[in-house]
Amino acid sequence: MEILIPITLFAMIAAIVLVPSWLKSRERREMQETLRSAIDKGLPLPSEVIDAMTKNVKVAPTALSDIRTGIVWLSVGIGIGLLGFIIGFREADAFHPLLGMAAIPTMIGVAFIALSFVNPNKGKQS
Repeated sequence: MEILIPITLFAMIAAIVLVPSWLKSRERREMQETLRSAIDKGLPLPSEVIDAMTKNVKVAPTALSDIRTGIVWLSVGIGIGLLGFIIGFREADAFHPLLGMAAIPTMIGVAFIALSFVNPNKGKQS
């Protein structure tokens, strides 16, 4: 029964990462099918459709986006650390493992914030 807790934790992490990308690819595939059928029927493509297709083009990260991402990761790490602190009142052995887990997102956040200072796209808006 105790094995369900870590399995659930990792399943939630996998779902948070995989489900949005799966939904996005499904939406993209449906859009392509719609465009193919419209082209096969000889219908002209509206400019809104072309704008929607080009809107999702990836751009290089800016210093502002790096800082925002870093702050989010830093907040996640701090939240996990606080969770360990609070759980530590009830279960003393839980504090240090959760603090160790909190170090990973915290350091990712620190790295993103550091990257924002050396990003060559400092002045550009995203």
